[in-house]
Amino acid sequence: MSKIAVITGATRGIGRVTAEELAAAGYRVMMLVRDLTTGMRVRNALAAAMPGSRLDIVHCDLASLASVRQAAAAVRRETFRIDCLINNAGIVSMRPAISADGFELVFATNHLGPFLLTELLLDRIARGGRIINVASRIHFKGSLDLAQVAAPTKYAYRPRSAYAQSKLANVLHTFALARRLAGRGIAVNCLHPGVVRSGLLPPWLRVIKVVMSPGMLDVTRGARTTLYLALDNEAGALTGAYVDENQKVRPAAPLAQSVALQEALWAASARWVGRG
Repeated sequence: MSKIAVITGATRGIGRVTAEELAAAGYRVMMLVRDLTTGMRVRNALAAAMPGSRLDIVHCDLASLASVRQAAAAVRRETFRIDCLINNAGIVSMRPAISADGFELVFATNHLGPFLLTELLLDRIARGGRIINVASRIHFKGSLDLAQVAAPTKYAYRPRSAYAQSKLANVLHTFALARRLAGRGIAVNCLHPGVVRSGLLPPWLRVIKVVMSPGMLDVTRGARTTLYLALDNEAGALTGAYVDENQKVRPAAPLAQSVALQEALWAASARWVGRG
């Protein structure tokens, strides 16, 4: 029986490369996508390039908790076992926006949606399975303001700060979940993929990309750490780690290592998504 991987944001960038490589490795890949038309086009292209592969498309808008619940239900109908869950999708927004549920949009998409998806699929993760959160080194610049997340219209919006906060939340979530799953044989890790040339590249980096180009990665190289955490045998024994673009375990930001902050985020997130 094929192993099963669930991945968000699989239509472009490192997500598409990750989905392709997992399928090539023999996984049945369930691709959670916001745009079904694009998702089917990508799925058909990958299937044509890899005859015999199994790739499924599931609609999922991470900015909508209702959509996340529907996607999780669809995945649960299809399988009783998940070997790898990859929370890859993410957004950057240059303008303030609010999610369907009333939260700051970047935080809702990059953290709350993946948090809920993970919770809803957690009992299907197999022993020996892996949960991977694609974070970013920018979490070192982040701070966590839960009041601002819950009441975004009361605060000034700063794109870089919003993105950094959401990536800090990814790391905090990873460490808190790894602690909760200790001893259950499930690896939970997060990563910095590198500064990747992709559609997600924030505008503040595009402005200086000429200077940064020597250190920027294409999407194939950007997917290496995700694939390392998903497929490498030794990585299966790693849990509660933050891994860099060279597949090396690194210390996360001091804020991310705060158990008190991890628990504060967990409690707020669980309450906000209806799991508290």
